Amino acid sequence: MKFWDASAIVPLLVAEAPTRRLQALAAKDSAMLVWWGSELECVSALARLERDGALSPQAITLALRRLRQLAAGWHEVDPGDAIREAAARFLRVHPLRAADALQLAAAFLASERRPASLEMVTLDDRLGTAARKEGFAVIDMAPAD
Repeated sequence: MKFWDASAIVPLLVAEAPTRRLQALAAKDSAMLVWWGSELECVSALARLERDGALSPQAITLALRRLRQLAAGWHEVDPGDAIREAAARFLRVHPLRAADALQLAAAFLASERRPASLEMVTLDDRLGTAARKEGFAVIDMAPAD
């Protein structure tokens, strides 16, 4: 099982450059571990695309349906004091936004504080860099040359 950041989930919902590579990765290992707030982060990203005119009303409806289907099958790391405390530490150590620090904290606690035991899938450069520094194996989804 891999920990999926919301930035890596959105391309599973709408066509983007990394969509095919992420679909292939998800097909190899369909068990997804996510932070409790990932679904909301995905809705936020989709709403931004809709507001910017990048998604039609039909496309947003389809993307939200796909999100519900994915969310019905993934495993969530629930919120709690330990995640909040770890996220606060990560905010002081790494140049992260709050939601990314919560993502990293959720992965950290899901790994039972042994980051090398859990792979992370993210397209967010800052989160990926912080995760690598913390000891996670970050799956590189950069475009192939």
